[in-house]
Amino acid sequence: MEKLRRAVNQVAYTPLSQRLSTLSPLQLSLIPLLSLASYLYRFTISLRHRLYHLNLLTVHRLPVPVISVGNLTWGGNGKTPMVEFLARWLADTGISPLILTRGYGGSDEAKMLQRHLCGTSVKIGVGANRAATAHSFLEQHGYMNLCGSTCSERLLSHEKVKNHSNSGPIGAAILDDGMQHLSLWRDLEIVMVNAMMPWGNGQLLPLGPLREPLTALNRADIIVIHHADLVVKHDIEALESTIREVEKVLPVFFTKMAPSHFLKVGNTSSRIPLKVVDNKTVLCVSGIGFTDSFIQRIEEMGPTIVDRLDFSDHHFFQLEDIDMIRARLQELESKFAAKPIVIVTEKDYDRAPDVLECLKPFDVLVLCCNLQILAHKGSTEDSFKTIIKQHLKQDDRV
Repeated sequence: MEKLRRAVNQVAYTPLSQRLSTLSPLQLSLIPLLSLASYLYRFTISLRHRLYHLNLLTVHRLPVPVISVGNLTWGGNGKTPMVEFLARWLADTGISPLILTRGYGGSDEAKMLQRHLCGTSVKIGVGANRAATAHSFLEQHGYMNLCGSTCSERLLSHEKVKNHSNSGPIGAAILDDGMQHLSLWRDLEIVMVNAMMPWGNGQLLPLGPLREPLTALNRADIIVIHHADLVVKHDIEALESTIREVEKVLPVFFTKMAPSHFLKVGNTSSRIPLKVVDNKTVLCVSGIGFTDSFIQRIEEMGPTIVDRLDFSDHHFFQLEDIDMIRARLQELESKFAAKPIVIVTEKDYDRAPDVLECLKPFDVLVLCCNLQILAHKGSTEDSFKTIIKQHLKQDDRV
């Protein structure tokens, strides 16, 4: 199954003009079946949108503003880091946010968010039916009206709130991976785009990585180009141009993942400086949506050798995977006469912390990063927050 997933992923991210020269016979043989499935998928999403448009499918509306963070392609677009950024900012202003996440793939994103946001007023609801999950939390904790004078002052204030009680009423909901979750009304739609691989081959799932056609960008209120620091200026301009062709007047912001430190598997309270991998041999192991950005971040830290083992997104590591990783480590140790270090992402760690401990005596480090909004063409973190404040204050609930 893992090999099939990799084959499909390779097809999805290979331009049409390079198929014959790049893809294997197995991958080429999959294209007719993937094309048929993609056609059926297009019909299904078109019908689904039509049913919602005709009010034949119900859209639930919460008594608090909803910020949706989503994307048009599968994985690697920075949705979860953006959700954390928004939740922490709202909590710091004294507004207790509720994160609604489906908990897919072993709930790695939910576990990471819970670990990062522990001790804040952020609440995290996990479940496929996010409307039901939201109503359960709202019934338990109550909610606050952001249109009131006190809440408006909190939004406008730049001072951080010192008391982070988790028992307070909910002031806003953040919908993680929410763009295609049409059953829940949203007041603000933030769409994340991976600058390193924005649209793949431009085809819909499963032939390509697109979950919707590019025309769906016209539903966005804000576009965020993620990993903007890892691509050249020309590529950023070309990506902006594509977005403007769909929606000319749309705020566009730029973000990056800034590495802060490593933690050691088995000790989440540790903070190991990034320089620990300088001039070392490292093996990057990951099961995330877009591995290249992770590898490039590690390469910038100065290790002598960077090897990699890539698994499919949300891959749950098994003992047979550990055997494969250990074999690669022994091979690297023999070849370069130095004990290699294993580096994983936080999502990989939170998905299978106990399994990764089986790699002893090799050190396994977890790369920790924070999302940062880059200043570019007048777009700044302050202007990003200002737009969100305006949308939240325009809420028309009674």
